[in-house]
Amino acid sequence: MGPKIARDVKGRSKKMITMEMKLEIIKKYEEGMRIVTLASAYGCNQSTIGTIIKNKEAIKASKSSKGMTVLASGKISINDEMERLLLLWIKEKEIAGDTLTQSVILHKASTIFTDLVEAQRDGGDEGTSQQAPPPRVQGFSWVVSSL
Repeated sequence: MGPKIARDVKGRSKKMITMEMKLEIIKKYEEGMRIVTLASAYGCNQSTIGTIIKNKEAIKASKSSKGMTVLASGKISINDEMERLLLLWIKEKEIAGDTLTQSVILHKASTIFTDLVEAQRDGGDEGTSQQAPPPRVQGFSWVVSSL
């Protein structure tokens, strides 16, 4: 699978390397392939390959979706963590045989979000980027539709 093609502001095409390709590049580099050879094989600059190698720990640590091209941050956002915890809670409730309604799920999502925000504040992490406001009903239609 080749790089994705995107357009920049001036309409020029721009190749985007997916996370899968970045992982392949890292693997080949660790097996001994040179940066010059990798750059030639993937059709990009040596500096691009060098940046991928430099960020290899963050790239390896990411649990990205297939086809994803950009690693947004080394930190897990509150929203991602809330989603993960909410899905775990839903699974536990399903295993226990409990009935879940949309309002119960949304209340739990709001509670988890509030707890995470308070935990982050107590942890002295106030200088981080702003997180989204607590979840609203329309933002969680995927939860209800996946049940």
